[in-house]
Amino acid sequence: MDASTFRTWIREAAQLVVDNADHLTHLDAAIGDADHGINLSRGFQAAVKMLDETDASTPAEVLSTVGRALISKTGGASGPLYGTGFRQAAKTFGEDVDVSAVQVGAALQAALAGIQQLGAATEGDKTMVDALGPAVSAYQAVIDTGGDLAEATRAAADAAARGLQETVGMQARKGRASYLGPRTIGHEDPGAASTVLILRALASAVAEAAP
Repeated sequence: MDASTFRTWIREAAQLVVDNADHLTHLDAAIGDADHGINLSRGFQAAVKMLDETDASTPAEVLSTVGRALISKTGGASGPLYGTGFRQAAKTFGEDVDVSAVQVGAALQAALAGIQQLGAATEGDKTMVDALGPAVSAYQAVIDTGGDLAEATRAAADAAARGLQETVGMQARKGRASYLGPRTIGHEDPGAASTVLILRALASAVAEAAP
């Protein structure tokens, strides 16, 4: 997976986030500040613009650029969280111009760890971790059994979607939503929903790049 595939991933993620901005904001209106879709759209559009203006020629450079854009241009908690995830993932690649499925798995794990450290969230807290955690595990399970990058990214996206559905029955224990207590039960977590979109974009970009 080279820099061009990573660029495709980010462009497709940005498009999905923009296309689903109203839905993400609707989810956030129920248990948060009603700005998740607006903020994340702004951040990913800024990331695409920054990539277009820079010569990011390695996977690490692409992801670190995205991380900077999300941190600087996305409001709310999602900017620092996603930005940290992308920047931590970038650090695992070094200067490699083409990264393997195993390396992508390590990068996803690093992203999860960075997000968990910053947000102090674990699975079951009704956050993006409830989608990303199962996704990372599903990805690794495919790789460990000899699957390829396309299979692994599809499995990750599917697992994230299942994780999102499980947030409906959870009570939020982190972030602004936690102040609402039991009233958060019955709603999808918006951060988990946007995580699903980002991972679907990854699977799509990998599929497009496959021979």
